[in-house]
Amino acid sequence: MNWSAQMIAADKDFNGAPLFRKQVSVSRDHGAATEATLKVSALGVVEPWINGERVSEDLLTPGWSSYEWRLRYATYDVLHLIEPTTVIGLALGNGWYRGRLGWSGESAIYGSELATIAQLDLTFADGTTQTIITDDTWTAGPSATTANDLYDGQTIDAHLYSDAWLQPEFPGDGWSGVHRLDFERDMLTPYTSPPVRRWQSLKPQSITTSPSGKTLVDFGQNLVGWIRVQVKGPAGTTVTIRHAEVLEHGELGVRPLRTALATDSYLLSGNDDIFEPTFTFHGFRYAEITGWPGELDAESLLAVAISSDLRATGTFHTSNSLLNKFHDNVIWGMRGNFVDVPTDCPQRDERLGWTGDIAAFAPTAAFLYDVEAFLAEWLKNLAAEQSHHDGIIAYVIPDVLKYIGVPAVISPVESTAVWSDAGVWVPWALYQAYGNPEILAAQFDSMSAHVRHVESLLSPTGLWDTGFQFGDWLDPDAPPENPAKAKADTGVVATACAYRSASLVAQAASILGKDAERKEFTALAGRLRAAFNEHYVDQGRVLSDCTTVYALAIVFGLLDRADQDAAGNRLAQLVEQAQYRISTGFAGTPFITDALTITGHLEDAYKLLLEEGCPSWLYPVTMGATTVWERWDSMLPDGTINLGQMTSFNHYALGAVADWLHRVVGGISALAPGYAELLIAPQPGGGLTDVETSLETRHGRVAVHWFISGDNLKVQTDIPEGVGAILRLPGQSDQPLKPGRTTTTVLTHAFA
Repeated sequence: MNWSAQMIAADKDFNGAPLFRKQVSVSRDHGAATEATLKVSALGVVEPWINGERVSEDLLTPGWSSYEWRLRYATYDVLHLIEPTTVIGLALGNGWYRGRLGWSGESAIYGSELATIAQLDLTFADGTTQTIITDDTWTAGPSATTANDLYDGQTIDAHLYSDAWLQPEFPGDGWSGVHRLDFERDMLTPYTSPPVRRWQSLKPQSITTSPSGKTLVDFGQNLVGWIRVQVKGPAGTTVTIRHAEVLEHGELGVRPLRTALATDSYLLSGNDDIFEPTFTFHGFRYAEITGWPGELDAESLLAVAISSDLRATGTFHTSNSLLNKFHDNVIWGMRGNFVDVPTDCPQRDERLGWTGDIAAFAPTAAFLYDVEAFLAEWLKNLAAEQSHHDGIIAYVIPDVLKYIGVPAVISPVESTAVWSDAGVWVPWALYQAYGNPEILAAQFDSMSAHVRHVESLLSPTGLWDTGFQFGDWLDPDAPPENPAKAKADTGVVATACAYRSASLVAQAASILGKDAERKEFTALAGRLRAAFNEHYVDQGRVLSDCTTVYALAIVFGLLDRADQDAAGNRLAQLVEQAQYRISTGFAGTPFITDALTITGHLEDAYKLLLEEGCPSWLYPVTMGATTVWERWDSMLPDGTINLGQMTSFNHYALGAVADWLHRVVGGISALAPGYAELLIAPQPGGGLTDVETSLETRHGRVAVHWFISGDNLKVQTDIPEGVGAILRLPGQSDQPLKPGRTTTTVLTHAFA
């Protein structure tokens, strides 16, 4: 669009939460207004108002992008709000732009001054237009928010609240002028991803007193958002709410928050006050409340969960209640960490867009929700960062580590397996889920630049065995203080991942008609595969002989048939020796059940899936988890918190096994990108007797319901019109499925 508006900042800081105001007269000489469009953005976060009404339910606009090169703006139809005298109000907070980011304690990483830009375009009945812009005629003043930070929380003083600033003829006492900032409007880009909004609310499940006498509120679910408070008490009373995910020894478990205060404070006016801190968010299930006037009533509190506004597409339910709860936990963990950016965790002093997490989880995310636009937006930031970093895909996107540095356990940022591979694996997962080659076209330069950079890092042997690697991060056998010290050889992991990325880029080149690049990356993949087998494989044994290296080698297709069979047998043996408890970290976990399935060890995969001892997928469920944890043992069996300094109770990455649940247990797979053709192939096992799975594809709804009744396996399928589908059941030949509902029955002894 054509911007004439200016980026403006307040002449005073106003506690990092300034209000901006402009009163205008709407033309009356050209008939009624027929169109009214407001475009708005900020260096910070902004909430727009017109004539006393909130313009939208969107939160934390314009979100978090790579602000050095990209700043999104939101567009709203505001015709219903326009009056002859119109007051435009913009409320700002620190957000990601000026708030704390990362563990260094630093704030204002991108800039020290909050600012906003807005443009209201009006069209009248006769075609005449009127434009109102932010410029130096606006005024700015204080809000009721006296402190705000995404990590630390928000403080609101009800004495200071008034909506007079949104009304005509506001006197503006205590207000100041504004000034223009030097800002490149070419950086402005429209929102293409969903905004952040409220998506659920939960009432307290219990209110108790801790051993130390503190009031604790349990909302029954680990969520991301805040608590909406209704309270009346003596003027000047301060109510303080501190948030955490778990309890330890009956008290609020705040150690995993590290330096994040996660505390909201409210100063009461003496009247009926309602507080909702929309310039922060917390990861929490529990809240510690101090200063409450009188007896705390559960009706006074409401936990508000926020997330990017994603449309649910996939469902999964079984006869196993623990497995169902685990799947629910995967969903809650995803929603809480998909707040504009796919982050690792939502609670501590981190909350960064770690690339390794989404590299592992993208296929699961794309089944559960329509994340095409959400992740495409994140990939734009990835490409922008990469293009300014010599082809290197950073550990986090947007990349704040280039400003705050990295922990001592991690080397300076260089391409690293799985994490940097997100630049290839995520767009490929989106293409497979939605069938739109435009994502490959948009990201191809980024995908190819990553693989070419990795090629430059290969040693003379053709292996990626030099430099820092996260490797099989958070291997459960690694010491808590050194999560990179995994069993899997880092060169094996990295070379396997390099092969997968080169192969995928070659396929993307073929789809896009880029023949030269197809040949280039096909040849590179061949060289990587040959080097892997020459240096790492000996008669089916893979160097470092642990579950992760076998899982990657099998699923990525690095082995010939004889070696793959031997590797599968060895993998099954290792899984059994571990008593079906998890022995993989970030690299191996998304692939181990597939590796077992591919090589004929389905029951071992089910035993691994359904194990309840620590470490396992279901162990946290038995401990009362309501989201997926960062560590397999974030909480120890005795109820104490893992001693590692990096312990989150809301990390989606290890929930990536849900992709296998949907395809192998549930039975829905794509034979063509976007599910244009379907493979319905449930593989019963693990004692499950009833499984229902469904998916809203771009072509319509697919559903599979299988259940065992006596000696019969019955499979009911729903196939959309115009979509070809194959039914593949154990011990049976493939058969085509017609659109609509079909029920097929086979004897269970055929696959026992």
